[in-house]
Amino acid sequence: MILAAGRGERMRPLTDHTPKPLLEVKGQPLIEYHLKKLAAAGIEHVVINHAWLGEQIVALLGDGSRYNLSIHYSAEPEALETAGGIVKALPLLKSLLKNQRYFTVINADIYTDFDFNLLPDDLNETRGHLVLVNNPPHNLKGNFDLNDHLVVRKQHNQFTFSGIAVYDMALFAELSQKKRPLAPLLFELVEKSQLSGQQHQGIWFDIGTPQRLDEINRMER
Repeated sequence: MILAAGRGERMRPLTDHTPKPLLEVKGQPLIEYHLKKLAAAGIEHVVINHAWLGEQIVALLGDGSRYNLSIHYSAEPEALETAGGIVKALPLLKSLLKNQRYFTVINADIYTDFDFNLLPDDLNETRGHLVLVNNPPHNLKGNFDLNDHLVVRKQHNQFTFSGIAVYDMALFAELSQKKRPLAPLLFELVEKSQLSGQQHQGIWFDIGTPQRLDEINRMER
């Protein structure tokens, strides 16, 4: 699942007429990088949620056939935040996953060279798995730390959540559909030692402001 429903307030005025996932990096819409890498990793089905200017996303990506994918859409009249968007898309995810328990979730507004083949196929005793990166300048306090393979929280955290994760579908099955952030759910899993993680040391950018978008475009030319 690619999360693409955010309004992109900090990216204004760029997002006044263009949804953030369609902003271009090196002349290509940001979301297309994810689609191509997912297809290269053998993924067949992708669910994309959308809200603000979502019709532009549907019009550009279509059914996904030109990316060798089958794209399915979860439309939100109002953005439901991360966990809320997943809960709304859950029936669609269940129909596509059939008997599988785990699914990958990616924030549309990141740019990375992460290899999706490195994600675990089985979460074993945990209910979620996060890809973590070294703290960027805009988040020096970090979100999490690692103790062996388990995600923990300390007073000074070394890592930032990349926006790439694997979750157990049961984690969202009993949640009501409403506007709901993901962070409290992740913190609860940390407290129960039910969240594993891995570090990515390659390229990663959170395209959260026009300045960061300019930075990545300058660096990649």
